Amino acid sequence: MRTAFITGATSGFGRAIAFRFAALGYNLIVTGRRENRLNELIEELNSSYKIETLPLCYDVRDFDACKKAVESLPEYFRHIDILINNAGLAAGTSPFQDSDLADYEIMIDTNVKGLLYMTKLIVPGMIEQHSGHIVNLSSIAGIEVYPTGSVYCASKHAVNAITKGLRIDLIKHGIKVSSVSPGMAETEFSIVRNHGDTDKAKAVYAGLEPLVADDIADAVEYIVTRPAHVSINDIQINPAQQANTYIANRI
Repeated sequence: MRTAFITGATSGFGRAIAFRFAALGYNLIVTGRRENRLNELIEELNSSYKIETLPLCYDVRDFDACKKAVESLPEYFRHIDILINNAGLAAGTSPFQDSDLADYEIMIDTNVKGLLYMTKLIVPGMIEQHSGHIVNLSSIAGIEVYPTGSVYCASKHAVNAITKGLRIDLIKHGIKVSSVSPGMAETEFSIVRNHGDTDKAKAVYAGLEPLVADDIADAVEYIVTRPAHVSINDIQINPAQQANTYIANRI
């Protein structure tokens, strides 16, 4: 039985990806900071699919917590076939000169360091088994910068650089490394970015039909179900009304 490890699985992309992997028959290790949501996810997965599930409640920004979580894995879950580095966020919408240092720290600690922590902990096992697949959730913000997004964009540019570097370093070990770079997608992302202001969050998508979590899960499923000789390096996926990071046709 194959096993997938998914970070940030309690909402949005991570949750949708978890259900896709369950439908594919993967056993799942799912992580998140919100224990109640994590337990709800496990209940739903176990009631719908005949798979083994393991919830791990911790914050990817905390290396010691990441290490403890990985070291706690029972033998049955130690062979990890796929790592989905999904945990990530944006914080704040102000121009750089008016923005908050605390927002920088949470974005860099989550989007960059959290991804590095989890990958550093999981990769040795993949090297030992000479197989594995890492899928990093990036963003079109990692390809092109937009106004008021300098630090978030920097964090996702880092994700793309790390992804490319990992692909080079790990290819000799039979490990694939991929990324998905979504455009505007309506999840909790904008609510978090706007510090809970739901009106501002809703306005982000005014006049267009954004992506939804299942669209991203589609892309991840496509990536991991290719034949062994095929590696998808990156999928960039936008709403049809979005041309790039800052040009959209709003109706």
